[in-house]
Amino acid sequence: HWLADTARLARRCDEVLAAFLRGQLLVMLCLGVIYAVGLTVIGLNFGLLIGVVSGLVSIVPFLGFIVGLGVALVVAFFQFESWWGLVGVLAVFSVGQVAESVVLQPKLLGDKIGLHPVAVIFAVLAGGSLFGLTGVLLALPAAAVIMVLLREVIERYKKSELYAGVERPMDGPALPHRLDHDTDREIP
Repeated sequence: HWLADTARLARRCDEVLAAFLRGQLLVMLCLGVIYAVGLTVIGLNFGLLIGVVSGLVSIVPFLGFIVGLGVALVVAFFQFESWWGLVGVLAVFSVGQVAESVVLQPKLLGDKIGLHPVAVIFAVLAGGSLFGLTGVLLALPAAAVIMVLLREVIERYKKSELYAGVERPMDGPALPHRLDHDTDREIP
C-alpha cells in the first residue's frame, strides 16, 4: 500500500542528497582554488599545498578555514620579515570565508538542494546551535530531506478535498435549523 509512495520519496531524497554532495565538493574545490591562488600570489612558501589542504578540509565547515589560516600564519610569520605577509594571509582567508558564506554555500549548495540562501544560512546556524559540530555537518542534508517531505505534504494537501473546498456531510445527527423570526424561514 505504501510501497510506491515510499520509493518515490526515497528517490527524491536520494536525488537531493546527491545534489548536496556534488555542491559540497564544488564548494571545497572553489575554496581550495581561492586559498591556493591567493597564498601563491602573496608569495607564501607552500601556498599551493596549504590552499589545497584547506579546501579539502573545508568539508567540515570552518575547519578548513581554521586549519589553513593557522598553518599559513605560522609559515608567513617565519617567512616574511614584515607584518604585511601576515596581513596578506588574513586577507586571502577573509576573502575565501566571505566568498563561501555569501556566494558559494547559498548558490552552489542552496540552488542544488532547492533551498533559499537564507534557509541555508539558517539551517547551518540552527544545526550548530542545537547540535554543535555534528549539527553543522548534518544541517543541510537534513534541511534538504525536510524540504522534500514538506513539498510532498503540500502537494498532497493541494490534491485533497480540503483544499478543493468539497463539503462532506458530517457524521452524526442533524442539527436543528434556526428560524428567522421576521420571515419564518429556516436559517442553515
